[in-house]
Amino acid sequence: MMKQLFEDSLLFGTNASFIEGLYEKYLHNPESVPPEWHEYFDKLRQAERTAGSAGQVSQNVPYSSEVESFSRPPAAPWRLSGHSPDQELLQDDYDLETERKQIAVLQIINAYRFLGVRHADLDPLKHQEKPHIPELEPTYYGLTEADMSTVFGTGSLIGPPRASLADILRILRETYCGSIGVEYMYITDTEQKRWIQNRIEGSRAQSRFSPEYKRHILERLNAAEGLEKYLHTRYVGQKRFSGEGGESLIPLLDNLLQRAGQMGVQQVIIGMAHRARLNVLVNTLGKLPSDLFQEFEGKYAQDLTEGDVKYHQGFSSAVSTPGGTMRLTLAFNPSHLEIVDPVVQGSVRARQQRLRDRQGDLALPVLLHGDAAYSAQGVVMETLNLSQTRGYGTGGTIHVIINNQIGFTTSDPRDTRSTLYCTDVSKMIEAPILHVNGDDPEAVVMAAEIALDFRMKFHKDVVVDMVCFRTLGHNEQDEPMVTQPLMYKIIGRHPGTRKLYADKLEAEGVIGAGQAELMVKAYRDDMDGGRNPNKTILYGYKSSNAVDWTPFLKNNKWDMKVQTGLPIAELKNLATRLTDVPSKFKLHARVEKVIADRRLMGEGKLPLDWGMAETLAYAALLKDGYAVRISGQDSGRGTFFHRHAVLHDQNRARWNEGTYVPLRHIAPEQPGFVIIDSVLSEEAVLGFEYGYTTAEPNELVVWEAQFGDFANGAQVVIDQFIASGEAKWGRLCGLVMMLPHGYEGQGPEHSSARLERFLQLCAEYNIQVCVPSTAAQMFHMLRRQMIRPLRKPLIIMSPKSLLRHKESFSSLEDLANGSFRNVIPEMDKLDPQNVRRVIACCGKIYYELLAYRREHEIKDIAIVRIEQLYPFPHDDFQIEVDRYSQAKDILWCQEEPGNQGAWHRIQHYLLRHKRPDQSLGYALRPSSASPAVGYLAKHKFQQNELIVAAFREKI
Repeated sequence: MMKQLFEDSLLFGTNASFIEGLYEKYLHNPESVPPEWHEYFDKLRQAERTAGSAGQVSQNVPYSSEVESFSRPPAAPWRLSGHSPDQELLQDDYDLETERKQIAVLQIINAYRFLGVRHADLDPLKHQEKPHIPELEPTYYGLTEADMSTVFGTGSLIGPPRASLADILRILRETYCGSIGVEYMYITDTEQKRWIQNRIEGSRAQSRFSPEYKRHILERLNAAEGLEKYLHTRYVGQKRFSGEGGESLIPLLDNLLQRAGQMGVQQVIIGMAHRARLNVLVNTLGKLPSDLFQEFEGKYAQDLTEGDVKYHQGFSSAVSTPGGTMRLTLAFNPSHLEIVDPVVQGSVRARQQRLRDRQGDLALPVLLHGDAAYSAQGVVMETLNLSQTRGYGTGGTIHVIINNQIGFTTSDPRDTRSTLYCTDVSKMIEAPILHVNGDDPEAVVMAAEIALDFRMKFHKDVVVDMVCFRTLGHNEQDEPMVTQPLMYKIIGRHPGTRKLYADKLEAEGVIGAGQAELMVKAYRDDMDGGRNPNKTILYGYKSSNAVDWTPFLKNNKWDMKVQTGLPIAELKNLATRLTDVPSKFKLHARVEKVIADRRLMGEGKLPLDWGMAETLAYAALLKDGYAVRISGQDSGRGTFFHRHAVLHDQNRARWNEGTYVPLRHIAPEQPGFVIIDSVLSEEAVLGFEYGYTTAEPNELVVWEAQFGDFANGAQVVIDQFIASGEAKWGRLCGLVMMLPHGYEGQGPEHSSARLERFLQLCAEYNIQVCVPSTAAQMFHMLRRQMIRPLRKPLIIMSPKSLLRHKESFSSLEDLANGSFRNVIPEMDKLDPQNVRRVIACCGKIYYELLAYRREHEIKDIAIVRIEQLYPFPHDDFQIEVDRYSQAKDILWCQEEPGNQGAWHRIQHYLLRHKRPDQSLGYALRPSSASPAVGYLAKHKFQQNELIVAAFREKI
């Protein structure tokens, strides 16, 4: 009778899974379960809050799907008829104790799912003691040695529905405390969580590879170790940031690529820092060892103006997989370790766009990280935050941490991070984390398989944390024993992962005695011959999906003339499409006025403002077949309420409904128009857009800062990629940066886009820096960026107050007949022979100078606008200097302080063009440590002073 009660209880056997499902629904929405279960689970939660005695679950273990208290569930068959009250009381006592123990078993299963990773065998060096975790001990739950042979229901634990406590503990320790430690119970999606449980618990986290594949793993380990030892012997002391101690990375990548290819992935884009990079270049991507040796010997190709060190280099190749040919790309990366993360994501997104790969099934991002950088650098968090957004998602990334347990020279966790694991930042997006011992290559490969399968099914990021070590110092010239004597004594005694695995396979009979050493010799022979033994590499392969950059390599004249204007009839037709709003679409009153005015602009009845001119430029490009992508904070509407590319229905019922984008309705077969209100990030988003443009030259890609100085937060991207990527790596990029700039009294943070910084980066015709002063200039400049066969970054000091300055507006004729003018001459009718001074300026200050001159009826000073500051338009400017043969001086006027703005760069050009009899002067704000003053009164005083100074009698 007791046995029948034990087996019939709702808490045992297969019923446990049913209760788990109810409990999860209750936690999500208490009203979604029947009232009797609602009441029961309420009591469970109350019991949790008051728990403290033995047998209660620790508050350190978060809630999960397991049953977590000892209250009796509703409608249970507790009493059997025909028993006396005393018998029923005895039966109740037995029943309650049995129930208590059963729930304790479910709790310990839950604890291992949460905390088993703390006792996993992850560290090859075994130099840190495992912490004592009471929740993993049966005694914590009131279970004793006497209960070990008792059979309990296993709940949702994959395996037998009932097992002895001893067997349950064995299963749990095998699964969660072996060479793989998994973290996933924080995931809220039940399907994802159950998938991982099935995969981990179903296999007991034990790999089952064939003897043939085990030999393949050994061959890949042999290649990884062989290259490092060869380089260490041949190029003694040269920096290479070796992968010794982390050799299992190479079989991991091999398995990942082959398995991904089998699943239909066509392109894999890899980003990584320095550690093991040369190894990945040769053994994974197939770079010829002979080419690498030439780089060690200083024999670089001379086709780049500057070049870069070998451990920053990227590479492209192709490999054969069971699913066909796969294209591989390793992104170029500077020493700013994790900055490559968003660049890779952008490159992948562009490729997915080209392949029409909406789910991310054809192009896969793989990011390799160092443990210290992954936990410490903020761009990691920013990039993770992009992963599930509409504008930046790539269908999930495979992250691999090469966890050397040391960052540079620091290995004490108290100094390296504030989290338990270096991977904890990944939990913010609920990415599952697979920690794995790098000395167990089979477990490493298994972790990679699980990670890829999860990513391909759920299209989410997943992390493999390969815990290994670093055999040598931070670089080959560093002595790690100085700061890490204990760690490096252990490392010095370590035989190496390849040797450990070879001995294991020999003991298993997978390889014969001495076979491993023959593999070592064979690899060294290949190195001596400069050959790559990786048979999957396809040399000379050309993908049909690859972008042809040839037109942009041959036609790289920045001053090439192109036709950017359009016939007026076509402009009017585009304007009609832009102002055609669905009849039942309710616009906000202010936006309705904007659209109404734009209709009049399109009809030629009003001059075109900046918002309309810019939008017409996009519409015209779309009609010409160029896709357009714009991102930034509040780009859809525009920070200054000027763009309104995305219209919002004021009668919409829900926040995610009721938008209309006119630029997506220009032509029936038009390319894509994407405009994104980005996350509040500059570094990751700008890095993403840079990566996007390096993979897609036929799409106008624009990143807009909310205010120009916000680009300060992305300075690494600007310095290391945008300004120098072509000189270092030959990477062309047509990215447009719109940086609102202008001194209107808004203080230090909303005035300057730091023009001086961009001009300081200018050299070798690497970027374009423009300061347009009319709406038509914006139109032609954006059109020129795509129509001209030149792909250089375009930095626009874009307007703020000029957006509504009527004198900066343009006519339809300006858009139809004009082109971008690098220099705009004097616009008023002055007699050139009477001009005594030429004022050169750019941007908003022109209109203030013009207003002052007209107000004071000054006729002997001409004002010339330099709209493109770099590459400097020498010929155009010389024409203006020659026009005023009687001018005694040239004066540069700017709003910025003297140590900022264009003055320090522009003066050299002005000196080059002035005549010997002319003087050169300036009018500007006093040099300042701050970009602008914070006091409005002081701003106005300074602004007036510099304008008056521009018209003073003598320089």
